Amino acid sequence: MNRDLQSIKPNRPDIITKQVKTISFFPSTKTKVAVIDMIAGKYVLVEKLYSNGLEVLVELKRNLSRKYNDKSFQGQREYRSAYREASHRLLLKVKDNKLLVKKCPDIGWLKLLYPDISEFYIPFPQLQGMNSSWQWHKRGIEIKTLNLTLHPFYGTYFPTRFDHLKLFDKYLKKYEGSKDKVIEIGVGSGILSFQLIQNGFGDIFATDTNKNAIIGVYQDSKRLGFEDKITLNHGDLFENCDVKANLIVFNPPWMKAKHKLEEGIDKAIYYEEELFPRFFEQAQKHLAPNGKIVLIFSNLAQVVNEQSTHPIIEELRNNDRFRKDLHLRREVKASSRRTKRTNFRDNEKVELWVLAPKVKK
Repeated sequence: MNRDLQSIKPNRPDIITKQVKTISFFPSTKTKVAVIDMIAGKYVLVEKLYSNGLEVLVELKRNLSRKYNDKSFQGQREYRSAYREASHRLLLKVKDNKLLVKKCPDIGWLKLLYPDISEFYIPFPQLQGMNSSWQWHKRGIEIKTLNLTLHPFYGTYFPTRFDHLKLFDKYLKKYEGSKDKVIEIGVGSGILSFQLIQNGFGDIFATDTNKNAIIGVYQDSKRLGFEDKITLNHGDLFENCDVKANLIVFNPPWMKAKHKLEEGIDKAIYYEEELFPRFFEQAQKHLAPNGKIVLIFSNLAQVVNEQSTHPIIEELRNNDRFRKDLHLRREVKASSRRTKRTNFRDNEKVELWVLAPKVKK
């Protein structure tokens, strides 16, 4: 099934293993004072109750919202950046894979991700993310399009809206080409590869730059009995790939990055400027003569900013490698009835593009 997967070590949240100067926060401490210290660059350590950390973060949001009150997409991005910087100075202490505060959640990732470190500090927001991820991992995510439940590994992107999966399923149901030799770039939580398998595709080479994605898909593939149909590879785009594919599938990030990307989920949401040119250049070399490229994308960037370029349209317009074979669109519904859609996402549509090699005259 896979090459050297047992040797892959997961990416894990940054922690502090050295002694640092901290200001202790107890239930009697004023949250406003703690927030001012954090914004000033000082570390604050939650000493008593897990809920005390939640109270500090609520006050931090209240403080920053007064300064960052621009509700535009860019304004909210600046607010989130300021919140992230300050909130990561709120610390919890971990010893022997357990939090030292009372009334805290049981987070299995602490033992699975840090078996080699007995004592450390971890930023409170990192713990919140780990707790949420652990609950999803234990409970699983029901993917109705697949009629399967997946258990995503920590730090792996998984969708909360499924319109793009329905679009892909619609395409697969009408697909009439060869079902041998498929490459999926950016396997993520494995959903597209599992859709391919359920639609009769049997030899999939799936790759991702995120180690945690590879670990998670490996575990789910074994649990679902799909391990003989998928080969997993940790690498960038087509790295380590010697396959000529009849179908190349790519669900890339949908937003162009304006910041330095971190590993993991950040790279699943935002893309660097050179991603698409590199993908199309390499895809041309790995596509069989009658093969197709399927890209799942969105017009979200254009909804947010009308001046944003569309990387697939730019490829078709500026290069002589591929022609458009099919373009499907579907409106995006809120992830749940309780979700309050923000205005800039009201006009979002997911897209499915099918490209074929241009025939040279």
